[in-house]
Amino acid sequence: QVQLVESGGGLVQAGGSLRLSCAASGNIFRINDMAWYRQAPGKQRELVANIGSGGSIRYGDSVKGRFTISRDNAKNTVDLQMNSLKPEDTAVYYCYVVTLVEHTTTRNGYWGQGTQVTVSS
Repeated sequence: QVQLVESGGGLVQAGGSLRLSCAASGNIFRINDMAWYRQAPGKQRELVANIGSGGSIRYGDSVKGRFTISRDNAKNTVDLQMNSLKPEDTAVYYCYVVTLVEHTTTRNGYWGQGTQVTVSS
């Protein structure tokens, strides 16, 4: 099993910044993708940013130019730097990690418990 521990959420005023961190631990052979998703009340969970093992990055359209995702492969961590925050960024943010099972092509996905980000206007 893999455990994900998130940190860094909180309350911030519009225009402010927050940094989220997620650390993966447990039975990890290799991590493939690391990502952040978010879910606002009454809305579907959506991709915020994804970073592959080789460093390729995708961002959701609504956060391009404001958020930056990064990872540290040695520490099995993924961070999300969020700048120029808007009230519509308010949501629970979830870390998501895909691991590879040794000697197979099997991939398993794991979710963090979520961390609340609230942006006041």
